[in-house]
Amino acid sequence: MSLVRLNIKGISYSQTQNGAYALILSEVEGNRSLPIVIGAFEAQSIAIALEKEIMPPRPLTHDLFKNFSDLFAIIITQVIIHKLVDGVFYSSIICEREGVEEIVDARTSDAIALALRFKAPIFTHKDILDSAGIFLKTGGKKEEDQELEDVILDDFLQSDDPQTQSASSEDYKTNTLKELYQLLEGAVKNENYESAAKIRDEISKRD
Repeated sequence: MSLVRLNIKGISYSQTQNGAYALILSEVEGNRSLPIVIGAFEAQSIAIALEKEIMPPRPLTHDLFKNFSDLFAIIITQVIIHKLVDGVFYSSIICEREGVEEIVDARTSDAIALALRFKAPIFTHKDILDSAGIFLKTGGKKEEDQELEDVILDDFLQSDDPQTQSASSEDYKTNTLKELYQLLEGAVKNENYESAAKIRDEISKRD
């Protein structure tokens, strides 16, 4: 069965399920996208894996799995989204240890979070993309690339706490670049990812 390679295009709020997010995968050689509904924790884990500057001080669940696998010389070579039943995607993680290949069943959100950490390619079968793929209107490739670079941590790290909401990017405009990096390090250390994302945004504007 023909396989199609996918890239992660972005994460947005799910329009169909409250408290859930839509992970958008796009085919590498084509214009179709595959939207997959995932939970908030998995969305956060995927976004943090894509971030270049935000590193949790303690390992998340998927980081722990990666550390465990490294310790026992297990690598993930690829992830395949192999089945779609009643709107639910099923995935397989292809693992290898000492030349022996194993296939592990996994939720698609977990499989993709791990694929990112192992830098493993993500595939789906052509018939799944034919049946569930959609065409998204975009403003061009540059806009799409930027969306991937600036993964939407802000969307699901927002807090309803008024004190937290007051910490907008405006608050960091008077800080020097050196101070911003120190603030970023402190926010990550304290696992305050919302502030870390805003500080990162301010740093990106100046770089």
